[in-house]
Amino acid sequence: MFIRQLSYLVALSQAQHFRRAAALCNVSQPTLSGAIRSIEEEFGLPIVRRGRRFEGFTPEGERVLAWARQVLADCEGLRQEASASRREVTGCLRIGAIPTALPLVPLLTDACLREYPGMRHEVYTLSATQALRQLSELDLDVGLSYLDDPRLREFETVPLFRERYVLIARDESALAGRASLSWHEAAKLPLCLLTGNMQCRQGIDAALARAGTSASPRVETDSLMALYAHVRCASLFSIVPHSVLCLAEMRDELHAVPLQPALHREIGLILRERQPRPPLLEAAIAAFRSVNLQARVDALLPA
Repeated sequence: MFIRQLSYLVALSQAQHFRRAAALCNVSQPTLSGAIRSIEEEFGLPIVRRGRRFEGFTPEGERVLAWARQVLADCEGLRQEASASRREVTGCLRIGAIPTALPLVPLLTDACLREYPGMRHEVYTLSATQALRQLSELDLDVGLSYLDDPRLREFETVPLFRERYVLIARDESALAGRASLSWHEAAKLPLCLLTGNMQCRQGIDAALARAGTSASPRVETDSLMALYAHVRCASLFSIVPHSVLCLAEMRDELHAVPLQPALHREIGLILRERQPRPPLLEAAIAAFRSVNLQARVDALLPA
């Protein structure tokens, strides 16, 4: 019963609303509220700030919430360990990927699905900041993002591949048969780029600055599919990591040339430092490492 009460507490932190949290837990709102009051009585601490509605957690409640997340994660790890001892790997792996890395996720999950039929996946598109926060709060098992982020000192990382940036266009003739373009030349084209808050765009802006230029995009978007649509339908150009070309539509309908000097950035897994690792996570990491992502994405570059 106490474990269930802790799960109600974590659900409330996710939903930020008593009724929605109760729905997440498939219980009535009075049941959830009563369980949380029982925790407060057990510890002799106010955990939740209440007014006419949920107003957040008290400082004491935030500390209890952190322990609740850890206890629930340990219980899930124990369940997985018992499953693994029967030579089964079961459970749900929660993956958070930055938008430009999202096209690669099926290559990773496919390796798990073939090796471990009992494993399920939940895949979320998240900014690097959101992924790090959810990893810290144990709401996410693994992130997929850039590894040059200084905030990663508090996390474990597993390098997977190095991306390279290319210019993409709808018509090959627009590239005039060029085998590569300079960043300065690319900046002069009518561009559709990802928005400035995204790490991919920040890397592009830094590369342009090193080339002594900057971009004034005609369109900016935080959606990879919207970016693709503008290049495909509005005759704009874009600058993207070459791994994005694994999207079949982009590979078949757009043309790409590498940018010089080459900009390489490392992409990999981000994990919360935790020992022992849950068997589900350990198995997934082994499966992910078995995929030669570098060879797969490099094969997408023009010969």
